[in-house]
Amino acid sequence: MSSDNLVKMANQIAHYFDSEPDRGLAVQGVRQHLQSFWTPAMRRQLGEWIEAHGGEGVDSKVLEALG
Repeated sequence: MSSDNLVKMANQIAHYFDSEPDRGLAVQGVRQHLQSFWTPAMRRQLGEWIEAHGGEGVDSKVLEALG
C-alpha cells in the first residue's frame, strides 16, 4: 500500500476521534485501532514515512499514538 494512502487512512482514524473531549482517550482510540486493524508492516511503513517527513501532514493524535 502506498504511504500516501496510509497517511490518509491514519488521519481519517484520528478525525473519527475528534469529537472525544478527552484527548488521552482519543489518542488511545487511535492507538487501539492501529494495533487491532493494521498489520505490523503497515504500522512500520507509516512510522518510516513519518520519520522521513518529520510528521508533516499527519494528525497529532496519530503521532502521539505511535510515539
